Amino acid sequence: MAASRTKRRHKARRRADMSLLGGIRPPIAVLSALLLCLAALTAFQLGRAGEDPVPEAVRTSQQYFAEDGAIALRASLDESITDLSRTAAMFNAGEPVSADTVLDKLGSVYQKWRGTAVIEIKSGRLEAQRGENLPLTAVDRTKLDAKDGLSPRMVRLEHGGTRLLTLAVLSWPGRPQQLLIASSSLKFPGVSLGDDRAIAVVDSSGQVLSSDGLPDPGRGASDKARADAQRAEKELAAFAGTAAHKARQHPLKSKEPGSGGFPGVSGSLLGDAHKTERPVAGYAALTGPVPGEGTESTALGLTVVSVVEVPENQTAALDSFFWIAAAGALLLIGALAVALLIGTVQRPLLQLFLESRRLSRGDLARPVTQPKYGEASRIGAVLERLRRQLLGEPAPAQELPETRRGRRGRIGMRALVAVCGVLLLVWSAPLVLLLNRAGDSISVPKSIVRDQRERTDTLADRVRRALNEGHADLTSVASMLDDRTTPAAMSETLEQTRNQHARYRSIYVLGADGTIVAKSGSEPRHPRGKGPSAEPVALLGEGGREPLIVEYADAPGLKGAAVVGELRIGYLNALLKRPGLGQIRVVDEKHRVIGANNGYLAFEALPSGKIDALVTKVNQKASGKDGKDGGHDTDDSRPSGRVIRSGGVSIAAAAPFDGGGAAGPLRWTVVSWQPAKGLAIPAYDAQNRTVLAGLLGLTAATACLGWLHIIVVRPLRELAQRAEALADGDRRTVLYPRHHDEVGAVTRSLEVIRQQLHEQRKRDVGGSVGRSGSSTPVGRT
Repeated sequence: MAASRTKRRHKARRRADMSLLGGIRPPIAVLSALLLCLAALTAFQLGRAGEDPVPEAVRTSQQYFAEDGAIALRASLDESITDLSRTAAMFNAGEPVSADTVLDKLGSVYQKWRGTAVIEIKSGRLEAQRGENLPLTAVDRTKLDAKDGLSPRMVRLEHGGTRLLTLAVLSWPGRPQQLLIASSSLKFPGVSLGDDRAIAVVDSSGQVLSSDGLPDPGRGASDKARADAQRAEKELAAFAGTAAHKARQHPLKSKEPGSGGFPGVSGSLLGDAHKTERPVAGYAALTGPVPGEGTESTALGLTVVSVVEVPENQTAALDSFFWIAAAGALLLIGALAVALLIGTVQRPLLQLFLESRRLSRGDLARPVTQPKYGEASRIGAVLERLRRQLLGEPAPAQELPETRRGRRGRIGMRALVAVCGVLLLVWSAPLVLLLNRAGDSISVPKSIVRDQRERTDTLADRVRRALNEGHADLTSVASMLDDRTTPAAMSETLEQTRNQHARYRSIYVLGADGTIVAKSGSEPRHPRGKGPSAEPVALLGEGGREPLIVEYADAPGLKGAAVVGELRIGYLNALLKRPGLGQIRVVDEKHRVIGANNGYLAFEALPSGKIDALVTKVNQKASGKDGKDGGHDTDDSRPSGRVIRSGGVSIAAAAPFDGGGAAGPLRWTVVSWQPAKGLAIPAYDAQNRTVLAGLLGLTAATACLGWLHIIVVRPLRELAQRAEALADGDRRTVLYPRHHDEVGAVTRSLEVIRQQLHEQRKRDVGGSVGRSGSSTPVGRT
């Protein structure tokens, strides 16, 4: 029996210890730990996040700029390689012509190569040459039939320059094969650099092959100018070596998972500070338009590096005193809230746990120590009544006056927990709603506005050049057609051209009377019965679901006829998909949208009067009607950018078509805009970090106080009602604990007391019956 009692005692003790693992202590302890962590995070991490010498938005913008250069260079090289191969194939399909005729026609259609030449492959004899002298000895004629024998190759000239040689074979039956060679420099087509940016092409070893934008002190320059030029060259060389090394890694490992955007390797680099400025570089390796699929130009292992000097962030976005003060306030308010929970919720409940266990064990000598507030006070009063009932005092004589019962229940634990929540809300709510708000007067770094401006101008030039390239392709096809070309041969040539260039939805030969002589692709949408337009590029399809861009190339061998190409609108829209520029639109001379990087309605108006006014101002400047630029954050007379501060801060830029070619006469404009709040600039970083700190505080308070309410407060309120019913005489309702915690332990003790009272009542009733039976006569005879 003694061993059994000891075993039960140890089991009860283990159960009591298990109750303390849950209950009221964990949520208060977790809340304390979370508030301490949040205070440390606020003071030491969030306060330092704005101390970068260069804002993240500026570094990301340089990365985007290098990606634009890489895309433009890759597209230009691939276009040159395709044009030379296709031109050679067209000559091979026709009658034999002289080498001079080949170069003359090639030069009349394309003006992209620095030099062209034709040599006889077997003998190496130079047949014809145009432009600069080519390094013909760099071509091994004996290996042209190998797998990569006709692949483009880079050669170094005597003066240190680099040329890209593109090769194609001219072959006619009965004549020796000839090699068509074209050389081009590794220059960026139409990349707008501005006044203080340098851009370079780097090979896989980190050597600079070509560069633009580096300062040139010239003769008679000062020592300072020469020193600055030397420093810029050293910085570019250092960035080039680092960029070439980083470009060797796998594209999927070079970026954050899910970042998307540029399919190749790209990033940004930060140089050493010089006075109040610091050089920032962006780099991007040449990569194909489809991830994982390279082109002939990407096999060259080239990387684009752009360098610009920007002012250092002197203000550090926000004084660190704010974050230290916020952390100190959180410690003070958190300590007050935790002390309130411990003093008014935890300690009274633990006191009830000890008092209830004492009564259940039969220790009735001392009165119950009663808490002062809430449900704990009500349960404490019940325990005192039950103690007196266990001593034999009747229940009706122990009822509390109504005024006292009301005073004890007036302030409950739910109200005390709510007060703690309000205290924590006092710290969190201002951070989420009021403090560090970035209003319309925030300062946007000038380098970001310049980058928006220059990238928009680069994009406008890219679209213009794409239209010019398309017209040159059609002109090349038209030069091969004459009266002797059958419609079947025309259709075959058109089909080859359309397969080589994905920009066309339909290519056809349009007669002077508007009849379709030959076609390839979709059904032509050109107005029936109408001859070729005198304009090389025309915009049709007004009133339809999508704009129709049509290019016309006169065919000299066909009287009045022209080769017509209808461009896919998706091709134009794909050119505009560049990250970091926000919303991009191509508008015509009436400011109607004809292309965009996302959803739009054909020929719709621009969404904002401010943006429309910017397009008007830019076109006035381009035409020379207005040299002023009031309110613009730029001093450039071509592209223009500004910060718009109505309806939120946004950055906008517009650039008209500026250049020659078939698309030169078009008065189209590329306009882009994006909200400044989406950029990682100091003002918005400070606002986002402030909101984050407030949200973390709200989350911690909601989670822990909600946990406390569900686990402790609500069960305690129910227990108070059931305990008062027990003290009022309800001996039949069994008290079941919900959880193995302090409230459950008090519930179990009350259940033990209920059973004791029930047994006591049985004994009292049995004793009364026995006493009444002994005084009754035994019976009569």
